[in-house]
Amino acid sequence: MKQEKFKVLLYLKKSGLDKLGKAPVMGRITVNKSMAQFSSKLSCTPDLWNSRESRLNGKSREAIEVNAKIEKILLAVHSSFGSLVERNQPFDAEAVKNLFQGSMDTQMTILRLFDCHIEEIKARIGIDISHRTLPNYLHTRKRLALFIKKSSNSSDLAFSQLNEQFIREFQDFLILEEGLGVETVRHYLAILKKICRIAFKEGHSDKHYFANYPLLKKKENPPRTLSREEFEKIRDLEIEEHRWSHVTTRDMFLFACYTGTAYVDVVAITNDNLSKDDTGSLWLKYQRGKNGKLSRVKLLPEAIELIEKYKNKSRETLFPKMEYNALKWNLQSIRQMVGIQGALTYHMGRHSFSSLITLEAGVPIETVSKMLGHSDIKTTQIYARVTPKKLFEDMNKYIEATNDLKLVL
Repeated sequence: MKQEKFKVLLYLKKSGLDKLGKAPVMGRITVNKSMAQFSSKLSCTPDLWNSRESRLNGKSREAIEVNAKIEKILLAVHSSFGSLVERNQPFDAEAVKNLFQGSMDTQMTILRLFDCHIEEIKARIGIDISHRTLPNYLHTRKRLALFIKKSSNSSDLAFSQLNEQFIREFQDFLILEEGLGVETVRHYLAILKKICRIAFKEGHSDKHYFANYPLLKKKENPPRTLSREEFEKIRDLEIEEHRWSHVTTRDMFLFACYTGTAYVDVVAITNDNLSKDDTGSLWLKYQRGKNGKLSRVKLLPEAIELIEKYKNKSRETLFPKMEYNALKWNLQSIRQMVGIQGALTYHMGRHSFSSLITLEAGVPIETVSKMLGHSDIKTTQIYARVTPKKLFEDMNKYIEATNDLKLVL
């Protein structure tokens, strides 16, 4: 078979710089009118790259090592091309690329990159990633593998085999066949897009697939907080002493209202998380179980009273251990006792601390964000709802501040 054109071009993908400022070295194979791109799995300092020679300039250690690897890559591509020519069968650039890169086992595929990222997450749990993050990636990876097997009868796919239709079909698979809710599907797709973005940045993919794909619209659910009346009903509720489980649940919930602690934190905090400042005030300081961020709250007298009530030298934690399901059912009983409409969850205590106890009392949102241990103040802004009480107070301040103003025309 006579080949009219064969060419191998190496170039830098400057849009995919890594943390060290290095750019991936990409390759393009041209056979006749067909073309295939590949990642060399090399990267270099952009300033050293000679686009005319497809080499690095100079005799630095980086230049010598990268240039030597480039020579091996070019030799392997030409060798693959020669092998296909000898077969005397029609082929294109993609065939050269596949022969050069070897079988699927030697390529970076979508599930293989997924696994690499999962291992990275495991190594960062407890440092800057919550243990709750891992299951999301594991579930997404599991369902993605099922979809690939069903749609292509394959155990994995190379990034070059993806297209814009792939994510649409995966979305339909999750909704129609797996029966998942919109929020869950949206989360799975967001993780898949992240993996594709990593593949592009690391040079495993020649483009960022699904970069402009619109995710399902996120359902806005403003956090449910207690009204002042509801809070006081729960606080003043008299529960019979023999129902100690309900009493403990109510007190732990009130502690969340006074301090903003989540369930995963209130069952874990100990005396080591308590400290006094120079004025003798007691503070609660702990790292959140969700994101590892430090939360610091100056304890109100009501919160200190609850801590004293449950103090027990034989127990490390400030409060008794209580399974979440038991606490959840107790809260529903308490809701019925006080006549609150809608669900009552432990996290509503944290929401109520954010709005009812702090923001409504005039505490700056930046301070509240630090007390809650939020990574981003935008998360705190969700709680910054304007209650009628706050609206009237702010309007009174506005009227008082503008009393002396005169309109000059």
